Amino acid sequence: MSVILAARRAPVVPMNGALRAVLPHDLVAPVLRAALADAGLAPGDVDEVILSNALGAGGNPARVAALAAGLPERVAGLTIDRQCAGGLDAILLADALVSAGRHDVVVAGGVESYSRRPLRYHSHADGRPPTRYDQAPFTPWPDRDPDMAAAADGLAGQLGIDRAAQDAWAIRSHRDALAAGPDPRIVALDGVTGDPFTRRLSPALAARAPVIAGSVTAANMAVAADGAAIVVVVSDRIAGPGGTRIVAGRTLGGDPARPGRAPVPAIRNVLDRAGIGAGDLTAAAIMEAFAVQAIACQKGAGLPRGIVNPRGGALARGHPVGASGAILAVDLVGLLDRRPGPGLAAIAGAGGIGTALLLER
Repeated sequence: MSVILAARRAPVVPMNGALRAVLPHDLVAPVLRAALADAGLAPGDVDEVILSNALGAGGNPARVAALAAGLPERVAGLTIDRQCAGGLDAILLADALVSAGRHDVVVAGGVESYSRRPLRYHSHADGRPPTRYDQAPFTPWPDRDPDMAAAADGLAGQLGIDRAAQDAWAIRSHRDALAAGPDPRIVALDGVTGDPFTRRLSPALAARAPVIAGSVTAANMAVAADGAAIVVVVSDRIAGPGGTRIVAGRTLGGDPARPGRAPVPAIRNVLDRAGIGAGDLTAAAIMEAFAVQAIACQKGAGLPRGIVNPRGGALARGHPVGASGAILAVDLVGLLDRRPGPGLAAIAGAGGIGTALLLER
């Protein structure tokens, strides 16, 4: 069994904002150092670093971040890409390594810089000039590989979730984030101490938001952002009586055309394995890449609305893809500090992927 001994994150800042000049390893290194300090551990205690990164150019960002944070050179670093789900999956990998007895201390999380992401091009075998692309293919079938906003609108139509319901969720996300006040788990970067995107989103403002795809608008989908998050996963021997216990976790694939609903089977799986129901949870951190996706997961898994994202979510701050799952875990650890008991984090990923993590304080 493994325990999260500390959890920290960077501010989440929209693309080309105040963190636009910060490279990914410099986004995550201060967060990593702060998390280790919170855990009462030294750099030399770390066995491995696992980071999710979805938009980078390779080069093993986890290794670069480990070196930038001052960890020993023996810490190899492992970078994974499971798109939005990767931050939670990095934590699940850390849990597996610690639970298996391979390591005692694994630092896990995610980092993304939309601002500094590389430009991507397809080369052509016939010698044509390369063509630029933004969204990578998530399936081998072009007709089952939709734009994410179009897929969200399709899910809304399938489930009967109209724009008004999506806007209402987004408005509440901003309202709750403002009411919650400063997040003590944020590590200030370049003078940024909080999430600057959070604002007073009124129904009138939401109604004027540009339409992206059908019922999906600029108000009820999360903005691209820069950010990072880290948790320190340790063995019982290291943790002692403190920390937040990792109870269960699962990643499952679903319909690539409806990725927003993919977390529902994963949520049900981890709850069944733990022998508890959705009503037993004291807190839940659910990804808000799109309001419709959050609504579909909350309703589909039967989660009580009052426990879901009580301090707001990604709609109120932004979506640094590879880091977003880890940010949910940091959120959940903070929520369980205030509401001890079992808590859930869940996220959907492009291509029809859903990951759920069950913690207990």
